[in-house]
Amino acid sequence: MRTSALVILITTLVGLVHGQDSPTTLQEQIYQARDRVLPALVHVEPVKKVYTKGEKQHTLVTGSGVIFSPEGYVITNHHVAENAEKVWCTLSNKERITATVVGSDPSTDIAVLKLNLDELKAPEVPFVKLGNSDSLEVGQLVLALGSPLGLSRSVSMGVISSIDRYFPESGSMLSPYNLWIQTDAAINPGNSGGPLINLKGEVVGINARAVFLAENLGFAIPINLVKEIAQKIINGRFVKRAWLGLEFHPLKDFKEYLGDSSLSGALVAHIDQNSPARKSGLAVGDVIQKINQIPIHAEYEEDLPQVRKIIADLPVNQPAKLSIWRQGKKKTITVTPVPEPFVEEPEFEASRWGMVVKNITWNLYRYHMLPDFYGVLVTSVKSGDLADQANLQSGDVIRKINGRLIRNLSDFRQVYFDLESRDSEMVFLELRRNGHRYFTVMRKPLTP
Repeated sequence: MRTSALVILITTLVGLVHGQDSPTTLQEQIYQARDRVLPALVHVEPVKKVYTKGEKQHTLVTGSGVIFSPEGYVITNHHVAENAEKVWCTLSNKERITATVVGSDPSTDIAVLKLNLDELKAPEVPFVKLGNSDSLEVGQLVLALGSPLGLSRSVSMGVISSIDRYFPESGSMLSPYNLWIQTDAAINPGNSGGPLINLKGEVVGINARAVFLAENLGFAIPINLVKEIAQKIINGRFVKRAWLGLEFHPLKDFKEYLGDSSLSGALVAHIDQNSPARKSGLAVGDVIQKINQIPIHAEYEEDLPQVRKIIADLPVNQPAKLSIWRQGKKKTITVTPVPEPFVEEPEFEASRWGMVVKNITWNLYRYHMLPDFYGVLVTSVKSGDLADQANLQSGDVIRKINGRLIRNLSDFRQVYFDLESRDSEMVFLELRRNGHRYFTVMRKPLTP
């Protein structure tokens, strides 16, 4: 009798926890959620262009994705689609077709593919419903779908461990504009780009990361951010953001030092050279309390992504008013945001110099702790070639070539082709390496 009562109680609690109007069992809810999403799951195989010691190679990698529109748009991760020269997609019915990379955003690790529907036998494609990540709760049951280690159509189950996980600005977890959903559902290499779903079969996150040699630690990008970024990619291939050239520190530990325990806002910790913030008169130590009347709160580290996003969403080239606190006094400063200078472009192979370079993105800028965003990053050096002989290394940032400023990849290409057209015998390079200035000369061998 007591056993029967316990069974009834557990069944009732399961129904209450998951908001069910009918006495559906937990197992049936899992099946239903799976069946709503599995038909739209995609096994993604990009053929990537990579450089190893300066040598161009092609490699096939594995990731996941999910169809989210009847037009055949697929969400996946930027790190899955990056540098892809061709993308193969295997659908749930095992049809294998190609897809086009519409665009991607390295700052949020989101990419959008477009299935080539004319290759399909079926007249239409299934697609998922995108849910609301703001409604997630710690302890909520979720399913992770994808192709872990290439094992397609895999499903794992777990709970939401955290809805606001923040990571220090280094390593693969770098993401300036969002907090992470943490889950103990199994996420492994190959799951990247696959959906994290609730028991209603709604996508609440896009699986993106796992911690190597750790168990039950997986991380997903909140679907509300994914929806916003994916639509911007579809509308214009790239995500355009405003930039002020600021970095912040949580305010909590500095209130006593600043002499105001009730102070709120974001503490300015760094201002880039030649940035709109520096030109406006902002100073390190200022506390920004409002941006265009939007209250700013950055008490803790996990508040910082939202502050960055508020700035990134400002209209470009339109003045913004900042309400600041400075040494006990309140001021208003006007600053005009400019387009974010971090442009993601494919790597460029300077074959005659034996090196590969790329633009400095936000992630590279923060990861390498660069003082500003000027220059191009050396990503690969061909053994025995000119760059190698001049002792260039992966991770070097080229700032000047023969005295000409290199602001970005466009500048580098222009100087490179100009010097090669004149067959210059010596190329003088100014670099940054490990935070220090470094100079070197590439010398072409004399022709007999």
